[in-house]
Amino acid sequence: MYHPTDLVTIDGQPSSLELVAQLADENAPVMLGFSRGKDSLASWLFLRDHGIEVKPYFLYHVPGLRFVEESLAAFEEFFDTEIHRYPHPAMLRWLAHFTFQSPEHLAVIEAAGMPEPTYEEVAELIRAHLGIPGAWNCDGVRAADSPNRRMAMTTAGPRRDEVRKISIVWDWRVRHVREALAHHGCPLPIDYELFGRSFDGLDRRFLEPLKQHCPDDYELILSWFPMAEVEMIRDHLAAA
Repeated sequence: MYHPTDLVTIDGQPSSLELVAQLADENAPVMLGFSRGKDSLASWLFLRDHGIEVKPYFLYHVPGLRFVEESLAAFEEFFDTEIHRYPHPAMLRWLAHFTFQSPEHLAVIEAAGMPEPTYEEVAELIRAHLGIPGAWNCDGVRAADSPNRRMAMTTAGPRRDEVRKISIVWDWRVRHVREALAHHGCPLPIDYELFGRSFDGLDRRFLEPLKQHCPDDYELILSWFPMAEVEMIRDHLAAA
C-alpha cells in the first residue's frame, strides 16, 4: 500500500485519507471516471489499496481508436477489472453543434436529434446500467493541478453529496501520483509519449502526433469529424 504524506490542506475540507476511509466503511462499490491519465490511475490504485471495489468507466471522444482500446485492454489486464465504455458528453456536444462536420453530415446529425447530457446525467445513466444506484462517482481531480481546481476545492469541496461525487486524490501533489504509480509498477498509456498527457480533444496537440504515428486512428477521427484537419492548417497559417 502506498502512503502519501505532506498532502495539500484547505481549511474545512476532509483529507483524501478521511474520504477513502469513509468509502471503505460503506463497503459498497464506487464508480471511477477513468480517463487513462495519471491522476485517474492513482485514484484507482488508492481506492484498491483500501479494499474498495471499483467500477471504472471510460468516456470516449471518438469510439474505437486503436491506441485507446489497446491501453484500455492493458489496464483491464493490470487491474483484472472490466472498464465500461460510454460516449463522452463532449463528443455528443461536438456532433450536436456540427463541430468539424462536412456539409453531407449535417442533415444526418440534425435528423438524429443528438442529446447533450451533463456529466451528472451521464453518471446516473451509468449507475443504472451497472446496477449500482446511489454509488459514489470518483474522479482524479487534484487541487494542486491548477489555480482553478484549487478554487473549486475551496468553494465546493472534494465531496459533493448532492451529486454523489468525490475527488478522491484531491489533496495529492504530482509527486504523490508518480510515487503511487511507481510503487505499484503501473504504466502510463502511450498518450504520454505522443502528447505528454491523456487524449481528450481535437486540437493540433493531439491531431498532429496521431497523423504522424497512428495514421489509422487519425483517419478514424476524420470519419467522425471530417473537417478536423482544418485545425492544423489554421495553426500552421497562424504561425507563418
